[in-house]
Amino acid sequence: MKDINRRKALGMTAAAVGTSVFSPAYAQSLNKRKIAFTLLFAPGGDVGWDYEHVRGLEQARAAYGDRAQIDAFHEVAEWGNGDKEKFQELVDDGYDMIFTTSAGYMKSTIEVAQANPNVIFESCAGYIRAANVATYNTRWYEGRAVEGFLAATMSKTNRIGYVGAYPIPQVIRGINAAYLAAKSVNPDIVFDIAWLNTWYDYEQEGAVARQMIERGADVLMQHTVSTAVVEAAQEKGIYSFGQGSDMSHYAPDAVMTSMINNWGPYYVQRIGEFLDGTWESKDTWGGLGAQMVAMAPLLETLPSRTVLQAQDVIARLSSGEEHAYTGPVRLQDGSGWLAPGETASDSRLLTMDYYVDGISSVYPSEG
Repeated sequence: MKDINRRKALGMTAAAVGTSVFSPAYAQSLNKRKIAFTLLFAPGGDVGWDYEHVRGLEQARAAYGDRAQIDAFHEVAEWGNGDKEKFQELVDDGYDMIFTTSAGYMKSTIEVAQANPNVIFESCAGYIRAANVATYNTRWYEGRAVEGFLAATMSKTNRIGYVGAYPIPQVIRGINAAYLAAKSVNPDIVFDIAWLNTWYDYEQEGAVARQMIERGADVLMQHTVSTAVVEAAQEKGIYSFGQGSDMSHYAPDAVMTSMINNWGPYYVQRIGEFLDGTWESKDTWGGLGAQMVAMAPLLETLPSRTVLQAQDVIARLSSGEEHAYTGPVRLQDGSGWLAPGETASDSRLLTMDYYVDGISSVYPSEG
């Protein structure tokens, strides 16, 4: 019905303005499918969560610009009804495929998708699928394992500061993976974890990072969006890691590497399938091996032995020879979780709401 109404409206427009609108170029534009991306923040910037999604959708534009109109919509609120209203607005505006690029959009994505079964949705970091809703994410916890190895190797104080956004599974997975990798290098390593309850707050991120440094942290990790944490590390002469993008140009002496979300290949593939009529609802969770996660170049001043060891960790995670979650692993409360040699299933990872044994920080209460 939506497509019929669109054709009817276009026909009325043609009648009103004359037959000149039916030039070959105009006729081709009528056949383009409309694809939308909803993003959290204002446009601009050269790092971060949205930046990598924009890079990805631009790759899709380059691949399918003659077949699809691909648009980005910024500052779509993650909580409340703002996202739901925006998704429905996009449906009403004739968008055939909508990528909702944050975990907080999941509930509204499902609700709007159920009401509009002829529109395709792709839910980033979501875990609820439907016939017209696919889910996708990157296994960035693999990148966190690399960072954890480097953090423990380079720390002299045995104290790592970790600035987290929200205590949700995708963030918890990264903390636990980093800690397990760090502990394998140095059993005495301590993680100082702080929660901000926001993805982006430059001032707060920087303030918390400096407090961690005052408490003795000499390596900082983050699962927040801004560059404040790496800048604090640069200012204080300690090490850090970029989040989601290569942040080394903001802290050239501090950033040992950055975990990069590489969305472009996925967007090119899935939009191509949609345009060709072969799209199917499925869950995609790609890591280093699938090149959906990449590690930025290692800091040149790192010891050569450390560089070689880190490259080996990356290679083993990429090949599947090593899994970031391999037993024996116990939980913070002392209960058994993974037996020796056992690896964590995706279902366990997707619902992770606990710390592993050895993390001394108190697990945050819900809400």
